[in-house]
Amino acid sequence: MASDAPAWLRAEKAEIDNHESNGSWSVIARSQLPSGRSLVRLIWVYKTKRDGSKKARLCVQGCAQIAGVDFDQTFCAAMRGTSLRALASLAASMGMRMRRSDFVAAYLQGELEPGEVVYCHPPPGYATIGSDGRPRICRIQKPVYGMAQAGRRWQQTLFPWLKAQGFTQSSTDTCIFSKTKGSDRLVIGCYVDDLFVLYPTDDPGSLYDEFSAALVDRWRVEDEGE
Repeated sequence: MASDAPAWLRAEKAEIDNHESNGSWSVIARSQLPSGRSLVRLIWVYKTKRDGSKKARLCVQGCAQIAGVDFDQTFCAAMRGTSLRALASLAASMGMRMRRSDFVAAYLQGELEPGEVVYCHPPPGYATIGSDGRPRICRIQKPVYGMAQAGRRWQQTLFPWLKAQGFTQSSTDTCIFSKTKGSDRLVIGCYVDDLFVLYPTDDPGSLYDEFSAALVDRWRVEDEGE
């Protein structure tokens, strides 16, 4: 409806601001597009949330990317449903608490491989004109939703960080991580942009207290509660 237009425009502006603060792309002249490279479209995806608020997400039209040019591998592991049920069972049997954290715009917090670049048309409605009279284009330099390799790049950024925090990766499900210190224990299940964290206590100095502080210091996350 026309009455919703201001809300949708605010949602678009928030998404553009998010990309600009993240450094998702740099804007270059059309003449700077390397020979042999093609432009991929950026598209808007809109959603009305349950509370009635509007959300706009800018996505790369990944189906137009060229394998071997715009990306190589795309595999990204996902925690199995049986693993999540096992975590819930473990929490219940051992009297542990289970908390969920959500990464804000997770894919945008990933990193592309050195030299990995995708070139896109400007976001619809936000094109700027270059000195040659043509719309300038975007040189994508961070994973953006819709990119064929975005999920893989996000995971390749998150998992090494967890290991650097002292977590051990499970050999049966690579999306499960655990850490033990004395009688204290922390178990984490990763499902795309969600973390399911099992912990016995959140007392000061506990593994959970240390991890939660490191988490918010490194990433943009929202606590979804228990």
